[in-house]
Amino acid sequence: MNHKNLIKRIQQGESEQLEFKKNFNDAAIETIVAFANTSGGTVCIGIDNDGNPQQLTLGKETIQKWVNEIKNKTQPAIMPHYETVAIDGKEILLLSVNEFPVKPLSFKGRYYKRIKNANHQLNANEITEMNLQSLQLSWDSYIAPDKSIADLDSNKVNKFIQKVNASGRFNMVDHWKQNLEKLKLISGNKITHAAWLLFSKEDTSYNVHLGRFKTPSMIIDDKMFNGTLFETVESTMNYLLGQIKVAFQITGKTSQRTEIFEYPLPALRELVLNTIIHRDYMSPIDVQIKIFDQKITFFNPGSLFGKLSVAQLKKDNYQAYTRNKLIAEAFYLTGDIEKYGSGFVRIREEIKAYPTMKFDFEEVPNGFLVTLHYTQQKSLFADNKLNNSENVTDKVTDKVTDKVTDKVTDNLSKNQQEIIKQILLNQKVSAAQLADYVGISKRKIIDNINKLKELGLVERIGSAKSGYWKILNE
Repeated sequence: MNHKNLIKRIQQGESEQLEFKKNFNDAAIETIVAFANTSGGTVCIGIDNDGNPQQLTLGKETIQKWVNEIKNKTQPAIMPHYETVAIDGKEILLLSVNEFPVKPLSFKGRYYKRIKNANHQLNANEITEMNLQSLQLSWDSYIAPDKSIADLDSNKVNKFIQKVNASGRFNMVDHWKQNLEKLKLISGNKITHAAWLLFSKEDTSYNVHLGRFKTPSMIIDDKMFNGTLFETVESTMNYLLGQIKVAFQITGKTSQRTEIFEYPLPALRELVLNTIIHRDYMSPIDVQIKIFDQKITFFNPGSLFGKLSVAQLKKDNYQAYTRNKLIAEAFYLTGDIEKYGSGFVRIREEIKAYPTMKFDFEEVPNGFLVTLHYTQQKSLFADNKLNNSENVTDKVTDKVTDKVTDKVTDNLSKNQQEIIKQILLNQKVSAAQLADYVGISKRKIIDNINKLKELGLVERIGSAKSGYWKILNE
């Protein structure tokens, strides 16, 4: 190590890759293991906690004894690089390790990783996750114990196949079992964790717990969903749509009425997808979504995956890491997500139209917390900077039920109302997907959409493959 750089690093203090020890001991070996399980690092033997060099007597036999002790007390055995340097006339020992390719390593049967300037002992789930990540595997790709292909619902699989074919991202033409084998979701009669979560006949044990709060301790309403993942996404979105407010505005110039949702629906959908696709399914903790008067929080079990940090997530060019590869791929193939790791970018784009809305996120104990909050609800008055408030009528409902379309389409059929509702939930929904949601044929969906177009309520923007639906104001 360059002497000048070493002095500078010591002056900056302990960090994610630097630790000071006055003497060699078990704590030094623990730190070496933590470095090897994280991003590598150096332990400086002969430096006190304040960065001051201490008098240390070093000989070749002493150094070799310490290196052998590190080798014997670590599993797999670690052989650190070592060198001696002189600082202010005092000799110190540098013990350095690189990040180990296959993790985690242990010291006396315990596992550690480095977080900032401290060592963190791993729990059982973190040990398993670190091992899977280093092997470039994911938990959802492993065979689910005590489960077989008989536990899957073929109707749910066939709906999945129809959505995939409608998205155009993958062509599925064979029997549904062969399709699942192609996607590595099943192997013979055995099924993966991903297949169980996506297509199980029964409810899974993984809950999404939603609540409407007046204060942190006053719950107005709560709901629990634990169906298959595709079902849970839609159930969660419907619940959110039933709880958030909508502003109805009529300008003095025309009789048009515009509906402005309290939160941008595409952003809410991205957050719901993120919590369900990327949660840690080895954790027993539920996904928790809390709705307050001017705030929604999303708690996702499991910390950020891989080397992704909160600081990196704040930038649009962050490198994404996928915890549940097969689950993420399934949602990509159906068109529910655009591409891996772009969700937070799209959320930031969506809330730009909401002047006072903030998008915050942080790592918290046992998971990751995302918050959408605002100080003033978005309105046409604010957007257009109108000066005459008499020209704007603004009615904000306290609650929108799942029959939100009744408020904007008084004389439409039930099927047409459901079509508009699904478009509000997902502007890129396909005709085949609408047929599944509404429960009628694709041909009848097209007939109803043509009627909505004639009424001036719906417009298609772009091509059938890459475009989206727009709900008009008439």
